[in-house]
Amino acid sequence: MKIQNVEKKPQQSEPYVCECKETHPDLVKKTQSQMPSIETLYDLSEFFKVFADSTRIRILCALFESEMCVCDIAELLEMGQSAISHQLRLLRTSHLVRTRREGKTVYYALDDEHIRLIFNQGLEHILHRRYSHDQKV
Repeated sequence: MKIQNVEKKPQQSEPYVCECKETHPDLVKKTQSQMPSIETLYDLSEFFKVFADSTRIRILCALFESEMCVCDIAELLEMGQSAISHQLRLLRTSHLVRTRREGKTVYYALDDEHIRLIFNQGLEHILHRRYSHDQKV
């Protein structure tokens, strides 16, 4: 049996990996002094996790137009009231929506204008990326 001599190619470095081993202490110190506390960053991470579900995103989008009760949201999204109630509970405990009771009906609305701004910024980013990608293709 004859073994072929296979020549190995030198490994190329990853295009987005810095090969520099030197740190920049002044930049690190300046950046560190501007960063929020680790607890605040953790809370921010938890806040953004709430946006990581398409049903919750659809509910928030629906509430842009008007406050709505569970029955109306369920009808709009073609889902069961139980599933909608579960998602609304998560949105409420995360302070993204608030409630208002009128008789036996509980209405849900966006908690404040920040929620709309955050949603719109994310949507703008997605549409911008999509539009930019479509132009390149």
